[in-house]
Amino acid sequence: MSTPGTLLTRHAARLGALAAVFILYGFARLPAQDAPERAAAVARFHFVREPLPVATPRPPERFIREVNPSLQRIQGWISAVGAAVALHDLDADGLSNDVCYVDTRTDQVIVAPAPGTPARYVPFTLDAAPLAWNGRTMAPMGCLPADLNEDGWADVVVYYWGRTPLAFLQRPGEPGRPSVLSAERFVRQELVPGGARFFTNAATFADMDGDGHPELILGNYFPDGAQLLDVHATEPDEMQDSMTRAFNGGSDHWLRWVSATSGETPSVTFTEVTGLLDDPEVESLVSHGWTLALGAADLDGDGLPELYIANDFGPDRLLHNRSQPGKFHFALLEGRKSLGTPNSKVLGRDSFKGMGVDFGDTNGDGLLDLFVSNISAEFSLFESHFLFESTGELSRMREGVAPYVDTSEERGVARSGWGWDTRFGDFDNDGVLEATQATGFLSGTVDRWPELQELATANDSRLRHPESWPRFQAGDDLSGHQHNPFYVRDAAGRYQDLATDVGLEATDVTRGIATADVDGDGALDLAVANQWAPSYLVHNRAPAPGAFLGLRLLRPVGGDAGGTVTVVPGLPPEGGKATPVIGAAAEVLLPDGRHLVGQVDGGNGHSGKRSPELHFGLGSLPIDTPITVRVSWRSTSGTLQHQQLSLTPGWHTLLLGRASGEVTP
Repeated sequence: MSTPGTLLTRHAARLGALAAVFILYGFARLPAQDAPERAAAVARFHFVREPLPVATPRPPERFIREVNPSLQRIQGWISAVGAAVALHDLDADGLSNDVCYVDTRTDQVIVAPAPGTPARYVPFTLDAAPLAWNGRTMAPMGCLPADLNEDGWADVVVYYWGRTPLAFLQRPGEPGRPSVLSAERFVRQELVPGGARFFTNAATFADMDGDGHPELILGNYFPDGAQLLDVHATEPDEMQDSMTRAFNGGSDHWLRWVSATSGETPSVTFTEVTGLLDDPEVESLVSHGWTLALGAADLDGDGLPELYIANDFGPDRLLHNRSQPGKFHFALLEGRKSLGTPNSKVLGRDSFKGMGVDFGDTNGDGLLDLFVSNISAEFSLFESHFLFESTGELSRMREGVAPYVDTSEERGVARSGWGWDTRFGDFDNDGVLEATQATGFLSGTVDRWPELQELATANDSRLRHPESWPRFQAGDDLSGHQHNPFYVRDAAGRYQDLATDVGLEATDVTRGIATADVDGDGALDLAVANQWAPSYLVHNRAPAPGAFLGLRLLRPVGGDAGGTVTVVPGLPPEGGKATPVIGAAAEVLLPDGRHLVGQVDGGNGHSGKRSPELHFGLGSLPIDTPITVRVSWRSTSGTLQHQQLSLTPGWHTLLLGRASGEVTP
């Protein structure tokens, strides 16, 4: 028989357990934003979207890919990537108002004036043919604009499934005049000779060895040499060999810039670099993840970019850059686990699903943080997205420690759905970054999440065999009806998703996000690349954006000489010949003591590519207020340069160094 004391003890235990449940539930719930604060935040933003132009002639549309017979059962899964978009100044008119995007419905790489800008040329396509091309076994996955041959005219790298990437090198136009773009202005060139089959899903430029010339880094997904899209293949293809530790993916490739020419037959030469890490076995594991995104940024302030590799089905990697010109050397960094921190939320120890990465200072300490996309569908392979904020202990990188902690739950960005690209930007110019994210996987009517969840918990030994997978085909749905979040930081420092209130409520299946000020009004616009659906430019129609500082950091053609900086107020003149300096950094010192930081982006993320300008919101700062700006960059001789300037709000073109024979004003 129970005594009163025993009963009280039992009831106390039950009440304690119940209280713990309520406490944990309270912690698990997302804090609600009060209505007046939310309404005030919503009032600062408004977006209007317009479909991207198409090119003619237009092939018949399709909505799923033909695949290797061994992959027929999971045809929908294999068909889930390819949409991509970039914003850039391709025609040298002084604005990043040109769009290059991959339309998966036709497998076209389309170049066009951004919607809402003058019709400066007719939309056209960048076609691989007459170089080796088979539309039945190859498909474009992304376009990456950059001045490859450093002649002042923007070129485009297109990367693919089923072949190696191609350079589309622009013939020089008439000095002092914008280019009238057309397909004929671009010369096709192989970047990796030999006819290998790559399956590339990420690419970025970064000057990894500090020699003044950016490397091209390719993140491959399926194994090199696979026959993924060949319906006549007689050999089966394999999937990943683990959900959490798969190292049988395609090789990541590092291509070092060697030389280039300009003129009517422009060219560029790259050579592959290996031996990046001290331990070949570790390098093999790092290089053979299933890579979906790359991000390069100087995280410790030494002028050399670190590299973040976002991998599906295995841990992401952060490489600390210890290189010298011509000598590549990197060390693998990992975060440190604390009591109560799951392994999967420690940088470098996550389990799977890395699909996007971007850099921005989210906590105002003047150091870059990392926003990483994963799968965060409730009750469905939930790992959470990551917001790795810097601890400020940068010296620990020399000890192999990644000085970052995940604050995604506290900041409100841990959960949204099946994530892809992430992108920071100050869309109302208040000096605080917003964040947006591409989401969704397969759009259909039959929910396949239960089968996928069962696959993910099955024995890893069966995963590599496609016949062991559940059916994923046309009409099946996996997180196919989500909107792309638009995160705005509230007064408590937590991000709130305002997408459905500011004109971004569409439930597209999106892969890439690009940002740029396409009309030069000081407000960032964005473009979204949708899978098997129209893609859009999203115009920023913020009612009353604050002041801004816009910087175009350019190198005059012909090299540079020392630390000279020539400041040209406003946007660069039309037809000006200069090259964006990838990796150049700016620190903006505001009168209230805040520091804003940014670096010229060479193509970070999954399949969206922002323009190379730097954009800083200044809030209510008067337009005649002098602002101290510190600029750092590498000269073409590899020397790290620094300059401090005094600028006023608005657009400025900074010519870093001077061309040979140029006289400094």
